[in-house]
Amino acid sequence: MASRTAIVIGGDTEVKALVGRILPPGQWTIQDAANNAAAWKLVEAGKFDLILTSEKTSGKEDVELLRAIRRVHPHMRVIILTDQTTPADAIAAMREHAFSYLSKPFSLTSLASMVQAAVEEPCWDDGIEVISATPGWIRLVVRCDTKTAERVMQFFHEIIDLPAAENEAVAVAIRELLMNAIEHGGKFDPKKTVEVSYLRTRRAVSCRIKDPGKGFALAAIPHAAVMNPPDDPVRHMSYREAKNLRPGGFGVLLATQSIDEILYNEQGNEVVLVKYIDPQAK
Repeated sequence: MASRTAIVIGGDTEVKALVGRILPPGQWTIQDAANNAAAWKLVEAGKFDLILTSEKTSGKEDVELLRAIRRVHPHMRVIILTDQTTPADAIAAMREHAFSYLSKPFSLTSLASMVQAAVEEPCWDDGIEVISATPGWIRLVVRCDTKTAERVMQFFHEIIDLPAAENEAVAVAIRELLMNAIEHGGKFDPKKTVEVSYLRTRRAVSCRIKDPGKGFALAAIPHAAVMNPPDDPVRHMSYREAKNLRPGGFGVLLATQSIDEILYNEQGNEVVLVKYIDPQAK
């Protein structure tokens, strides 16, 4: 008998097929629900491990369902799919401990990544603590593991309210510096956390990331691409190989190319990035 159960709301054939590929039939039972009301009746009658909402509903409607679910099953994993959203809806979903939140148009690859993470993550509860949040000022505490970082970044993709190109630039910079903080400051230790603050004004967005490490100086990290000399753009790779570090090291370099300013504190365990924007841009 299958030991785990999921609900897929709505009739999107691509979403259902994707979920069916990721959740092994011998281990999972997948039930369909026509809408949120039908899904709620199923939840009232029994416990489920995972719920995917319909992309045809609004973020606000799905957050209302999420709140109701949380009252009876606090640990159930809910992935919200929606075609109508605002940054406030995404923030509300994060505050109510949605596992992830994707608005149309989203890629099936991104959805597959979130479903796979929901299946694999141990008791999560949930790795993302919202200290305070408005669309203009968000403060989070994030567990030091890669999958939690990817979940945070999916929420930020929905929250960053900028034109597409600038949205992507800011998201890339935040992701790279967040991953640096989790890897080098937190040592991928899930018992440790990183502080993340995001601010949005009319003329700029900024993000502050503070890790639990001892800090560093740029001159002391030859394994980072930002320190490569112009005549040897991949020198850092030999340092990473010698230290048995994962492939990469482009985080700070990518961030400096994507945004306008990066400031480190004296200790080197806290960074602020700034992206200036045109207040008239839509």
